[in-house]
Amino acid sequence: MYTFSKNLKTFAIVLMVLGLLGIAYGFFSAPKDLDEVKQILTEQAHHGDGGHHVSADAHSDADFEHHAEHVYGQLKNKPWTALYVGSIFVMFVSLGILVFHGINYAASAGWSPVLFRVMEGLSAYLLPGSIIFFLILLASVLGGNHLFIWADDAVVAKDAIIQGKVGYLNVPFFIVRALIFLGGWNLYRVYMRKQSLALDATGDLVYHKKMFKASAGFLAFFIVTESMASWDWIMSIDTHWYSTLFGWYVFASFFVTAITTIAFVTLYLKNKGYLDFVNTSHIHDLAKFMFGLSIFWTYLWFSQFMLQWYSNIPEEVTYFIFRIQEYNLPFFGMLVLNFILPLLLLINTDFKRLTWIVVMAGVCIIIGHYIDFFLMIAPGTVGGSWFIGVEEIGSLMFFIGLFIFVGFNAISKAPLLAKNNPLIEESKHFHY
Repeated sequence: MYTFSKNLKTFAIVLMVLGLLGIAYGFFSAPKDLDEVKQILTEQAHHGDGGHHVSADAHSDADFEHHAEHVYGQLKNKPWTALYVGSIFVMFVSLGILVFHGINYAASAGWSPVLFRVMEGLSAYLLPGSIIFFLILLASVLGGNHLFIWADDAVVAKDAIIQGKVGYLNVPFFIVRALIFLGGWNLYRVYMRKQSLALDATGDLVYHKKMFKASAGFLAFFIVTESMASWDWIMSIDTHWYSTLFGWYVFASFFVTAITTIAFVTLYLKNKGYLDFVNTSHIHDLAKFMFGLSIFWTYLWFSQFMLQWYSNIPEEVTYFIFRIQEYNLPFFGMLVLNFILPLLLLINTDFKRLTWIVVMAGVCIIIGHYIDFFLMIAPGTVGGSWFIGVEEIGSLMFFIGLFIFVGFNAISKAPLLAKNNPLIEESKHFHY
């Protein structure tokens, strides 16, 4: 049975503390009033400095005043954006781990049961992650910030496009949907954990059958709610723009990151001597999913990207042109991290069994998909006033630290081998 080591626990706590300090710094350093922003823009104009991607090219006092107000709003949003991106990214990774567990259970997969306890433990983050995320959502739509412009009545009154969406994009319905999505996912997670431990204790296959049926039902629930959650929590930030495959795109992004996380934790535990029943074929299969889903994500990315020429809809053009112009390096750098490097590192079958190759590819995937989430959210909240600073790094450190603390603590609460699963012997002797 795994014991949550003191060193790892300390590491997680240090990450959380440093992360909280970074988040606090971001809120403390945000501009306090409009005059402060005007002074910054004036200094940048005098020095010809476009630092922080904030331009200062206004041609009249009225234009300058309007521009300063616009930048002020963006900079006030910046620490909230950092907090929001880190929160939703890590929460979705935990959800992706839960979904991967459910897919394997519903498919009666014979290779993966030796990894089930790792997946169960890591998905425990979903509950605290959901609570934190929901509180941020509440703050965002109840006037605590301006991440969602459709929640601002003054903006809606002047925008005919948003007015046409108020039947769906309104605060009460938005909050109810969030409660249904988060509540449903967490209820499934708690139910599966309870049945898994009962199966371990009794060996009664009725618990296995319950988990099988629950997984099939959950996947049907998930495929609908994940798409709607992606529309609500990410796509609605750019309220004028929409994509009919956006839910799939978001899913591909966090799902490949989730499987990468499973691979990392599995390799860590195996290196510590706890998973002697996991062999290189299991690692090979995890790496195959990392490779295949990276290709799938790229297909969906291009399917959205090409539409600016294929359909030439103004909203499509604006969405991508703005990101290319203002976020050029992360926009194209993300493609290298999420597609080109995983493709080159994992295309060879033998490479998928080498720990250092899998780790290199995994680091690229995790960083690349965090940038992907940042690019989905930040352009609609901070516009051109962006830079990766203390608050972005701090937010990611805090949520990763909390994920490690909760996940490894949950892993330590049960035996690492689900011994009474009827497919466990097949999984232990799996070879590819």
